[in-house]
Amino acid sequence: MDVLTAIILGVIQGLTEFLPVSSSGHLILLGQNGFQENNLLFVVFVHLATALSTLVVFKKEVTKIILGIIKFKWNNEFKFSLKIIISMIPAVIVGFYLDEQINSLFNNTGLKQILIVGSMLIVTSILLYVADKSKRTLKNVSFINCLIIGIAQAFAILPGVSRSGTTIATSVLLGVDREKAARFSFLMVIPLIIGKVSKDCLDSNFSNLDNQQILSLFVGFFAAFITGVIACKWMIILVKNSQLKYFSYYCFLIGLISIIYFLINYA
Repeated sequence: MDVLTAIILGVIQGLTEFLPVSSSGHLILLGQNGFQENNLLFVVFVHLATALSTLVVFKKEVTKIILGIIKFKWNNEFKFSLKIIISMIPAVIVGFYLDEQINSLFNNTGLKQILIVGSMLIVTSILLYVADKSKRTLKNVSFINCLIIGIAQAFAILPGVSRSGTTIATSVLLGVDREKAARFSFLMVIPLIIGKVSKDCLDSNFSNLDNQQILSLFVGFFAAFITGVIACKWMIILVKNSQLKYFSYYCFLIGLISIIYFLINYA
């Protein structure tokens, strides 16, 4: 992978990780020549970059979560930390028991993968549109809410389903305040991404990388990190101002184009 491609894909990852349009779906559609091992390693690096960008944007909240766990007192910080942990459970269960099946969805190339991503983008589009029409409230995320949001996050493991879009939309439909929904959505994924990236790094082979590939990894990482910080802050504003419907239109359009592309080439 050349440096320019790494920058472009890093920027796309940084934007689509936080904007509700499915980062995995876009990377798959743009990489239909097949994800070889080094490309998969690139995906790991840019996901780590967006996880770190979340930590930077929400450093105060992350500090409170960590302190809440360490102090182990039944206060607001500890309750919020517990909600984050509960929200992770469905995705951890799915990832543990269905890891091989999930990887097969990402590793398969060609028309089948395009159809899956296109169909799931349509699903994301519908969910975002319905959520955008919901009434505003000032409610916090309850313990029951965080479990339901966690189930939505587990469903978003499928390529083409936007994780941020699904969790934010689910939160809003449950009556959670829009800004709080966006913040909870971004914070709840940090431990999962770091855990997944750590596992992938341990499973990856770094010995075969040449200088060009190493440069591409780091360039893509910084591109995704910088773009991720900007997109994360931007997304909170967009959700607060009820602008999910525009992402709904975009997901529907890309999903429809993908499905049409599949039907034309499958025939």
